[in-house]
Amino acid sequence: MKEKEYRMASAARGGLLYMKGVQGVALGDRVVVRDYRGRKRNGQVIRTSDAVVLIQVFEGTDDLDLERTWVRFLEEPFEIPLSRDILGRIFNGVGAPRDSRPPLVSGVKRNVNGAPMNPAARAYPREFIQTGISTIDGLNSLVRGQKLPIFSGSGLPHNRLAAQIVRQAKLIGEESRFAVVFAAMGVSYADARFFEEDFESSGVLGNVVMFINLADDPPIERLILPRTALTAAEYLAYDLDLHVLVVLTDMTNYAEALREVATAKGDVPSRKGYPGYLYSDLAEIYERAGRIKNRHGSITMVPVLSMPSDDITHPIPDLTGYITEGQIVLSRDLHNQGVYPPVYVPPSLSRLMKDGIGKDDTREDHPRVASQLYAAYARALEVRNLASIIGAEELGELDRQYLAFADAFEKRFVAQGEEEDRSIIETLAIAWQLLSFLPAEALTRMREADLAKYHQGERAPAEA
Repeated sequence: MKEKEYRMASAARGGLLYMKGVQGVALGDRVVVRDYRGRKRNGQVIRTSDAVVLIQVFEGTDDLDLERTWVRFLEEPFEIPLSRDILGRIFNGVGAPRDSRPPLVSGVKRNVNGAPMNPAARAYPREFIQTGISTIDGLNSLVRGQKLPIFSGSGLPHNRLAAQIVRQAKLIGEESRFAVVFAAMGVSYADARFFEEDFESSGVLGNVVMFINLADDPPIERLILPRTALTAAEYLAYDLDLHVLVVLTDMTNYAEALREVATAKGDVPSRKGYPGYLYSDLAEIYERAGRIKNRHGSITMVPVLSMPSDDITHPIPDLTGYITEGQIVLSRDLHNQGVYPPVYVPPSLSRLMKDGIGKDDTREDHPRVASQLYAAYARALEVRNLASIIGAEELGELDRQYLAFADAFEKRFVAQGEEEDRSIIETLAIAWQLLSFLPAEALTRMREADLAKYHQGERAPAEA
């Protein structure tokens, strides 16, 4: 098919444009839509048949006069220009500037849908990433090439936590910080300004490329934005050999946009109205993180999603948990108590933690300290529940020590300042101070050598 403009649009709704009588159109082709005012909008073919061609218009279909709308099929995939100059820039979901600076001019262009990665070429995620946040570094360690989402709720400080990770993340022993690809979908103007000002004031903005879709921007643009952002991340990681940290917020807004478009397309709904292909669609995004053998660069991903009604069994967090390698769960109860970051330890998990900690990575006792902290806090929560029923005065001496441990754990280990950047050694030191609230005999997951070296027995309450 030769490149031509067509005026055969038959309907437009929900960001979708329906064309009849157009032949030879390929799935995924890029489209330019020109309205009667001469304004151009970007689109992509998402369904083709002899009867109708369905186009996803990223800027939306509002105010389109179908009789005066021209559609041009470019016979090429949706691509964005890329160069090192993207760092320090702010773009929208289709790669157009949002920062009042000129568009990027480069001879390098990449398909936003990415190139398939040979599974045999993947390298196993390793190398401890220090975020400076004790609940992550000490108990749910992030490693290079991992996908570790943050499960939050409406009104919880996930944005502040994500910004802190961006500011502080680094590899131990390397001076250079991560290049950061920050992708925000459906965020408020206030949140967008918060991130921009936070990165600028902390001096990391020049090492960050931001892709922003505001809450009042077309929802359909959210479907292309994470793919655009990850294309930029792949260029920085595999062409420029940089370590890249990708933060995607909020993936719930992405899934809501996907449901809206799927409903408009007439797709068969599944759980809670989401399309049956939600799992594979999320996997297309998440699985673009990782490492490649014999390449220095890597992509580490921290998706953020707000769980509707704080329900961790909701389809979005549920499916995300199957694809990613763990999760950091935020607690509304801790937040209401003034604890920041309100990371709830029991359901939080990093499945790759064991491959990034220990003697050659952090410290020899780190795996056992993490295990003991989990066990002690779990026991302390049971004691706290018991105390709420029978009263703390009815508890034995050891149980009261566990109560003291739980309170100190939340106030001194979980809670920390928003600007506080703790090294892993500082985190482990705090952990041992807390474990010393308990008698050595209760620390069954530690070695005798660990207890002799680190347990501060004189600070522990006396055993009954």
